[in-house]
Amino acid sequence: MRARPSRAVSLLVTSVILTGLLVPGAAAQPVNGESAPGPDAAPAVVDLAEIPAEPPVRPPSRAERELFGADCDTVINGSQVTAYCHNSYPETDLVSLHVECDRWWDVDGDAAPVAVGPAGRVALAGRCWKEVRSAWVSHRRA
Repeated sequence: MRARPSRAVSLLVTSVILTGLLVPGAAAQPVNGESAPGPDAAPAVVDLAEIPAEPPVRPPSRAERELFGADCDTVINGSQVTAYCHNSYPETDLVSLHVECDRWWDVDGDAAPVAVGPAGRVALAGRCWKEVRSAWVSHRRA
């Protein structure tokens, strides 16, 4: 059986390490015979000419709002799923209903894409044998 350090020893070692990290000047050691910096030490001076100048950063331009994609509402009623989609944009949208069933033995369904033209409406239907875990609609340009 392997010996394990006690919780008190672990806490003691952790507190010693943290004390060395948190106490100012506790870990400062003189290098090459120099004296350790103390509270009377002069602040470091930085020459601004030594800092390289960077070109100004231009914020990324906002992309124009993309006018694409039908608005779909998905309704789950027991094992039946219906998605009602309305396309209010000028481009045709290919929508597909995807149904994920809750039971491991139940077959998930991915419907064939249906084209929804400008100002068009469509209802997509799917089902599971038992409970529905989730359902969503995917969009693709025609």
